[in-house]
Amino acid sequence: MKVPKRIQPLIEDGIVDEVIRPLMSGKEAAVFVVRCGSEIRCAKVYKEASKRSFKQAVTYQEGRKVRNSRRQRAMEKGSRFGRKQQEETWQNAEVDALYKLAAANVRVPVPYGCFDGVLLMELVTLDDGQVAPRLNDISMSAEQAIEDHYVVMQYVLRMLCAGLVHGDLSEFNVLVDDYGPVIIDLPQAVDAAANNHAERMLSRDVNNMTEYYGQYAPELLETKYDKEMWALFEEGKLTPNSQLTGYFEEDTELADLDTVMEEIKAAFAEEQERIERMSESDE
Repeated sequence: MKVPKRIQPLIEDGIVDEVIRPLMSGKEAAVFVVRCGSEIRCAKVYKEASKRSFKQAVTYQEGRKVRNSRRQRAMEKGSRFGRKQQEETWQNAEVDALYKLAAANVRVPVPYGCFDGVLLMELVTLDDGQVAPRLNDISMSAEQAIEDHYVVMQYVLRMLCAGLVHGDLSEFNVLVDDYGPVIIDLPQAVDAAANNHAERMLSRDVNNMTEYYGQYAPELLETKYDKEMWALFEEGKLTPNSQLTGYFEEDTELADLDTVMEEIKAAFAEEQERIERMSESDE
């Protein structure tokens, strides 16, 4: 097949030997199956900001800092140099998250580096060599749904303990191999302590997964892992070994109306984006 323009330099540098076939294309990137020596891997080619349709990027980037103060100022001003640095920060965020989460015992693809907008990483496969399907492409028993849901909740907990919230977790961003769920797509991962939207994003991540698995095991729909996790996180009591129950007693005090309305508006916008993503996946 024709070598994508962004991958060509990697071939010239001997990092990639062959582009075998396209794997999938989404709002943020196109993914290809490639050969690196004797290893079959995948190359995620990020789309340029002008061609990317991922909305509300500013919301996800809140709280992200770069060590170089000049780059940080340029990013804040929105200069051409700043926009370039912002793109690199967006792309490198996924690599950083993959390394951090792997160290936190969250199952994610093994990263091999990001080269000028191309992320090389493990191709997650089944034991027979076939590419692992996305969660939305499989069905399961109620028992399997309960088991896998708990595994994913443990991964979300470990992410939070590592200071991260996925920010876009759904059945479209989870692969399932012969050993269970694998979390993918992390360029929008947010800093749990520095991003003011982190609690809402955590809640959406947890609810997305609960609603999906709840199709097979309706009792899961009664759980409130998001509220339980966040309460422990805020109190500084959340650890990778925290034993979650899925139950949480709500505060019955009246909430601030303005805050509630803002959350409703944001949730509506995010749901519209989710519907668009599902529509694109079906095409």
